[in-house]
Amino acid sequence: MTTTAPGAAGPGAARPAAPDGAPAGSVPPGSSPWQLARRELRRRPAVRVSLCVVLLFVLMAATAPWLGALGGWSPEEFDKSAIDPYLGGQPLGSLGGISPEHWLGVEPVTGRDLFARVVHGAQVSLLIAFAATAIVVVTGTAAGIAAGYFGGRTDAVLSRLMDLTMSFPSLIFMIAMLSVAKDVNRIVLMTAVIGVFGWPGVARVVRGQTFSLKHREYVDAARVGGASAWRILTREVLPGVSGPVIAYTTLLIPGMISTEAALSYLGVGVRPPTPSWGQMIAESVAYYETDPMYFVIPSLFLFLAVLAFTLLGDALRDILDPRGGQT
Repeated sequence: MTTTAPGAAGPGAARPAAPDGAPAGSVPPGSSPWQLARRELRRRPAVRVSLCVVLLFVLMAATAPWLGALGGWSPEEFDKSAIDPYLGGQPLGSLGGISPEHWLGVEPVTGRDLFARVVHGAQVSLLIAFAATAIVVVTGTAAGIAAGYFGGRTDAVLSRLMDLTMSFPSLIFMIAMLSVAKDVNRIVLMTAVIGVFGWPGVARVVRGQTFSLKHREYVDAARVGGASAWRILTREVLPGVSGPVIAYTTLLIPGMISTEAALSYLGVGVRPPTPSWGQMIAESVAYYETDPMYFVIPSLFLFLAVLAFTLLGDALRDILDPRGGQT
């Protein structure tokens, strides 16, 4: 008869959780996707920086009215004393008029405060990006789960709808739709138009995941136990596809930000005086030789936002959907 010393683990005892500095493969059994994501994000300094930048942009967008008031200017307020009327309205001072009164300088000709316009532009860009992403993810997840679980005619109809939507010249339709729409809320219209054309990508990912999940033992057990289709989809299948959906969602956001900026740059997006990064970049092209800071500042904010969300999305995809990153 063998004995086990007090405190020693027996042959069938569970192993203790690995410390934070343990190798990548030593993951506590039964870890949820969020626990795994938090563990791996702590191990990657570049991703931690990206996460901090993302949170900073979200906080800036959420507090844009208070930040603008803190700077002392509204995004539509003109400051004629900050520009030189004898030089075509060029900002007074160096670096585009950066001063204690105007932290990021001013616009040429109008003298509007760039800090106020940039933070309000972040609110517009992120609001459209998040709202459009929510439409895409909800619609795509619902369609993908339905197609993958029910199969047959449901799968055939939804798959053909996905193919039709993906083959449609979405950018041309967006430009045409936004050009002819006049007396409408531009933010709502842009959100709806961008969201309508993005869901098939999510639906295809979820459809493939659902195909692999619907014949798992726990799903069959729930079906044999008399669970309804709705309960199986929401309690058994949906948690199984949540990892890839979360990763795909984070990767969608930078694309949505870029799309909004591109449409505003082309003049069919957000209309003045509502500020937008793409609109500011378009207006700054005429002044990039005489006032380069007017071009650099909104471009830098757009670049940092897209880069931070992209790096964070790549990391979440590698963690939550490693096979998806290899295809």
